[in-house]
Amino acid sequence: MAGEQNSLSSDPPPSSTAEGAVAGPSGEGYDPKCVFCRIARQEEPGTQLLPCESEDLVCFPDIRPGAPHHYLVVPKKHIGNCKTLKKEDVSLVEKMITAGKTVLQKKNVTNLSDVRMGFHWPPFCSIGHLHLHVLAPASQLGFLSRLIYRRNSYWFITADQMIERLQA
Repeated sequence: MAGEQNSLSSDPPPSSTAEGAVAGPSGEGYDPKCVFCRIARQEEPGTQLLPCESEDLVCFPDIRPGAPHHYLVVPKKHIGNCKTLKKEDVSLVEKMITAGKTVLQKKNVTNLSDVRMGFHWPPFCSIGHLHLHVLAPASQLGFLSRLIYRRNSYWFITADQMIERLQA
């Protein structure tokens, strides 16, 4: 979770850009007011991007880690929160999961069965740009983090359950 508030009521559908968004160098949606859009373009000083082997995604450490390894996987294109996703976005979520696993492996996390990946469900999002939380080892989540990243709660949905919802 990053520390910037965004209004979720004006989130665009995944195929369009946010109000005020401009086309970037390759035509992707870009919202200059969105901190994750700026991070994706390396316009935010001090944010270390991690290699996730995807041209469409970026990955970086969460500024308030809930686990020893806590990363965010973010589309470079401005996409609203997870509630705006549609059935055709299953492949995007799968690609985000793969990118998260790639980063964990590069960080020498070997037990991929002790990982929690998911999204905060609106209105419990601090940033109105789609982002996947990747936490490992999940068994080392602290008390507060176990609440904030609780599987399939009212405020957090696992990536697998998100895929199930989209396919239904």
